[in-house]
Amino acid sequence: MKSVIIYSGGLDSTVLLYHCLDAGHDLHALSIDYGQRHRCELTAASSICDALGVPHATADLSAIQPLLAGSSLTSPEIEVAEGHYTEETMKSTVVPNRNMIFLALATGHALSIGAQQVAYAAHSGDHAIYPDCRNEFADAMAAAMALADWNTVELSRPFVDWTKADIVCRGHELGVPFAQTWSCYKGGESHCGRCGTCIERREAFDLAGVEDPTLYASAAPSIDQLRANNWRL
Repeated sequence: MKSVIIYSGGLDSTVLLYHCLDAGHDLHALSIDYGQRHRCELTAASSICDALGVPHATADLSAIQPLLAGSSLTSPEIEVAEGHYTEETMKSTVVPNRNMIFLALATGHALSIGAQQVAYAAHSGDHAIYPDCRNEFADAMAAAMALADWNTVELSRPFVDWTKADIVCRGHELGVPFAQTWSCYKGGESHCGRCGTCIERREAFDLAGVEDPTLYASAAPSIDQLRANNWRL
């Protein structure tokens, strides 16, 4: 199976990368620069692909950043919320129509190189807030992708019913270099350990019973403090 994976360099998509390689896929990774605050994830993606010998391309769509305003990931004036995700704070990280844009681009790339499949790492923890991670959205995109060309490209989302802890467990089995992946939406020199995606990452390792090798900022609360506060700051 020749596949294109939408690859951010984050924890979920890196486990998907290893998961597809373990299944024997001829894998081609596609990262997308859309002007995100945490662009350092693209450096992580490049390094991991280089180490694995996986062909990797980065599409420069940074010029569309002003067209996707209103998210803390694309609008510098909107602060990245700290603490465990709530419905409101999670919505502040939604980039308008991001996955449709990504999937459309990945489908074009797949068709151009003769790949039969596009894979992305949407998981069950994303469903409630991120509209473009729901099964209904993915089903609609899969139908559109099948009609986009004379050749059919399938949409794969193997983690769609998994929790993030499930993904960490699978990554641990596969020997994923978690320390090299990037999650933090603040995009600093190290993970802040306080924003919603950092808290989600830390909780997933804890629930999975897997040691978290991530370097967090010195001001980050300890894992014991987070547990005691039920993962809230």
